Amino acid sequence: MRLVTTATFGLLMVRATLAAPQRPSETDAVAAVEKARSVALAYGKSLPDFVCTEVVNRYTDPSLRRGLQDVTEQAADLQIGNHAWARTDTLTVKLTYFEHKEDHKLVSINGKPSTQAYASQEGAVGIGEFGDMVENIFSPKSEARFRWQSRKTVRGRTVSVYSYVVDPSHSKYAITSGAPGSVRRVIVGFHGVVELDGEAGAILHFTYEADHIPRTLGVDDATTVVDYDRVDIAGADFWLPVSSETETRGPEMALRNQVEFRQYQKFTSDSSVSFGPVKLATARRLPTESYSRPESPYWWSPHSG
Repeated sequence: MRLVTTATFGLLMVRATLAAPQRPSETDAVAAVEKARSVALAYGKSLPDFVCTEVVNRYTDPSLRRGLQDVTEQAADLQIGNHAWARTDTLTVKLTYFEHKEDHKLVSINGKPSTQAYASQEGAVGIGEFGDMVENIFSPKSEARFRWQSRKTVRGRTVSVYSYVVDPSHSKYAITSGAPGSVRRVIVGFHGVVELDGEAGAILHFTYEADHIPRTLGVDDATTVVDYDRVDIAGADFWLPVSSETETRGPEMALRNQVEFRQYQKFTSDSSVSFGPVKLATARRLPTESYSRPESPYWWSPHSG
């Protein structure tokens, strides 16, 4: 089974020192979201052309291995809480961002050179970390509804945490599943959390979880976490993804991808990156919070009038 999640908008775990939360006024909350919207919608166009290495460690639940390739004998298990995951493979990808578009070229599988297409891989692959998903959240066309959750301090900077919801009728988030010849693609709604830098309006961390997934797709849950940090490219700092993690579950499968983005450099016609031995990602736990739609007046959309 092949599963592809695409985000027609733009995921890092940041340890923070919690501060005593003080709920902002609705005016201040709207202003913070609008500032982040301005940054988010200009984000893709503000990035330079660059190339980096994307390392994807893919895992599956050993008890639900039907339809997936066998787990490699050398694979190390990933223990998260009481749940053990078995590693299926490690994909090393050359990711090029040129003229505001992503291109993923699969370089190796488990350290062995490969000429296969990245999107054709069995299991789960994802694209859209570089602006697409972020744009989908903040685009006025998405009509996302935001709710202030908390405030904390990250690296000495004030960060505001908002939950959000985007309905299917305004979403561009697509989940594609199925074997070759019987692929199904569905646009779904989604919800999640964004952490915003109070001063710059930059997005430091966000999550998105699919809603209203049709049963015919064979997917029950799909959740992704993305973390951003400052990255130097040719002497200039940019907020870019440094890690992401996705967990997807269905009646006959449970998949987890841990992704690291490394070796950012400015793109030129002769750009090259080193694809040496890869290191397994450190295990992280996906968020388990449930973001329902309470009848609170604090659910609002800046464009709802």
